[in-house]
Amino acid sequence: MRQIVLDTETTGLSAENGDRIIEIGCVELLNRKLTRNNLHFYVNPERDSHEDALKVHGISNEFLRDKPKFAQIADQVLDYLRDAELIIHNAPFDISFLNKELERLGHPPMKAHVASVIDTLVMAKEMFPGKRNGLDALCDRLGVDNSGRTLHGALLDAELLADVYINMTRGQDALLIEAGDTSTEGGTESAQIDLSRFELPVLRANEQEAAAHEATLADLDKACKGKTVWRTLEAA
Repeated sequence: MRQIVLDTETTGLSAENGDRIIEIGCVELLNRKLTRNNLHFYVNPERDSHEDALKVHGISNEFLRDKPKFAQIADQVLDYLRDAELIIHNAPFDISFLNKELERLGHPPMKAHVASVIDTLVMAKEMFPGKRNGLDALCDRLGVDNSGRTLHGALLDAELLADVYINMTRGQDALLIEAGDTSTEGGTESAQIDLSRFELPVLRANEQEAAAHEATLADLDKACKGKTVWRTLEAA
């Protein structure tokens, strides 16, 4: 499964009121493993950031003046995200900004380009009800090193969120997890798995291992005075 952990920084809090994306950071997971095939852009928002937003991300208006506008990177972003499952913390915020940028260019909204969206904030609230569930709080709770995060940054935050997500969903690492939950009222019953659909390798013992095995059996047989089950069956 291809998943993209995504984060944005913006000029303010409201896409509907004209705030724009100034940074987008994406981290790729393939089968829950980091691939390092990341995507990162600073974007010229064609307007200044609000003072409160500047305190959060620290990206100056002057720094963004010569950066590409969203229209110049839109196709590359969409190609990168296409058919992936997005993982976003507080997804409605980032998706609203992306949708507004796409709307300006006459493109359909994000849901037309990606497979689905996972909101890790919703996940965190279900896992840790009543607790702080911001990214920093989750990093502290799950043992993710966020010591380099003095200001918000889209790529850094996406990288941290990738680690947080892997830790939050660690139980999914189990083999055959797709078998489903077979819990019953009286306890938990093991799922019945059809192993015929798996190709399991056969690793045969080499000569040295076979000799060591025979020596161990001989010692056991001697200790049991020739009454071990395998020797009895072998003789029969």
